[in-house]
Order: sequence, then structure tokens, then C-alpha cells
Amino acid sequence: MRRLTRTVATAALALALALVSACGSGSDSSDDAKGGDGGALEKVTYLTSFGNFGRDSYAWVAKEKGFFEEAGFDVEIKAGQGTGGVIQTVVGGQADFGPIDLTGGLLQLGNGQAKDFVAVAAIQQRTMAGIATLEGKNIASPKDLEGKKLADTPGSVVRNLFPTYARLAGVDASKVTWVNGEAQALIGTLAAGSVDGIGQFVVGQPTIEAVAKKKAVMLPYSNVMQDLYGNVLITSSQIAKEKPEMVKRFTAALLRGLEYSLANPNEAADLLKKNVDATVVASAAAELELMASYVRSDNSAGAAIGTLDSGRVAKSIAVLRGAGALKQNITPEQIIDFSLAPKA
Repeated sequence: MRRLTRTVATAALALALALVSACGSGSDSSDDAKGGDGGALEKVTYLTSFGNFGRDSYAWVAKEKGFFEEAGFDVEIKAGQGTGGVIQTVVGGQADFGPIDLTGGLLQLGNGQAKDFVAVAAIQQRTMAGIATLEGKNIASPKDLEGKKLADTPGSVVRNLFPTYARLAGVDASKVTWVNGEAQALIGTLAAGSVDGIGQFVVGQPTIEAVAKKKAVMLPYSNVMQDLYGNVLITSSQIAKEKPEMVKRFTAALLRGLEYSLANPNEAADLLKKNVDATVVASAAAELELMASYVRSDNSAGAAIGTLDSGRVAKSIAVLRGAGALKQNITPEQIIDFSLAPKA
């Protein structure tokens, strides 16, 4: 993987959860409700992947630019707490949609930890999972993680995938200590020196450097696991089965927000700031600039945003099986509804 270019962020980040008041899920709404023709908007609850950082701003863009409304939706956006938390909330009916790391989803499904959810679109064609640390921590390679203390949320894909990453990277995972942390507080924990590293998407580098006032050192998982997808949009199996056209409309509106955000990162960061006051605009825009190469990567040359390839997912499953990370074999069709995903 090409080394990420360091982007300088000039403002410090105030860490805070931005949660809006809860509203009901869209499960009771009509499937053919349309905002554009004067019909009632269908209420939908959407979770971000991990807090409210620039990498998740595309949902706020879709809302602020009217893409959701044009598709017939009144969307409430809540801050997610990682793959495990998003799956649990969506399957439990407290949210309708949310992004998870596909590899994390495969691990949860293949190890019997979760079920009754399906992916319907790719957000990133390449995993952004990794370990973040700071200069001065004496961590320059995966092997240097031995004897160190790392923090992450319990349901994060970075944490759950770490044993597989460690095995492939030649790290003794038993020599690495993990402690619990909350999504929005992880960077502050690292900056304060309480831990040696944190689970983090690699595009978080600008935000880390803005908070810590030090150069961040990133260890991307994709350096040793190159076939893995990044985030994918999921919904419950029930919604996918009962309301397929609603799922397609929502997916199209969200991906429209994603595409707009990548083309207009500064505006997207401003819109995130409008809704999440703790946002540092420069850092949020920088995250989006870094994320662009993951949304449109070499693995998906020429493909439309959001597409998913069964063959690539099968390779990911094979990697996990080969590393002993899956207790049972699964197929791409068990986790992805290809009839609802965008076509290449």
C-alpha cells in the first residue's frame, strides 16, 4: 500500500460525543413514501461507524444537501461505537442502517457472535483498520507492539481482527495488552500518554496529530491483508427482505453524499461542523482527502462507488480461515445481499 502523505491539521480537537435525541425506527413506515412528490417522509435512524469524525461526514452531507429528503427519508444520525456495536443496534431494531468493517462483520458472523444482518454497499474498497501511535513510543513496526498497551472499543474491528493481523505480521498477540475505551475519547487517551497506541482507521492521522501535537505513526492492517474491504453499509435481514426498494433508495442517497464529500471535502467538513460542534474542520477535510483512495482503490478500478465483488469477499474469507480466525466456513452470500448492492 502506498504510504499515506501526512496532512497538517492546525487546530486541536475537543472530544465529545454528539448524540441526538432518539426517535423511532422506520419499521412502521410505508415502503413507498417519497419526499419529492409531497408524500410523508419515512423516518430512518442511521449510525455512523465510529463517533463523528470527518470519515463519517458523508451522512451529514447527504442530510444537509437534501439527498435523503429527495429519496423520501427523514434521517436521524447517531454516533456509532464500532462494528460490534453497530451490528447489535441494527439487528436489535434501534437503528435501520449503519456502516461496519466488512472483515469485522465476517468475524462476528463466522464465529457465531452475530447474525440477521446483511451488507448492501461498500463504503471503502480497502480496509482502513490499523494501529495508531505517536513518535517517541518506539513503535515503528508491528513487532514493536509486543509489550505495549493499546486501547480500543470492545466491538471495534481493529481489536477483533488484531489476532489475525498479529499472526500474519509475526507478532505474539499474547504480549500485547488491550484496554477498553470509547470512540471519541481514544485519541485523547493516546495524547495523554495513558496508552502506547489505539485502534484507529488510518485516515485519522490528521486528527491525531492535531490533538497530540506530535507526528502520528500508523500501522495499517492492509499492509499484510491486502484483499480486505473496508466499511460496508448494513441493514437488518428483515428490512432487506421486507423493504428492498427502500434499502436501494437509502443506499443511493447515502452514496451520493459520499461521492459529494470526496469531491468537496472542505464543504463536507463545514457541514459536519454545523452538526457536530467539536469538529475541527481542517482535520475533517484532511480525513476525507485521505479516504478517497480507499473508496476508489486499485482493487476496484473502473467500478462504481459502492460495488461489492463476490470473488474478493471469498478471498477475504479464505484469508481469515487460513489464519484460524473463523470457527465455521461462510459464503459471501451469507453476509452480502448482492441483489441490493450497486452494480459494477
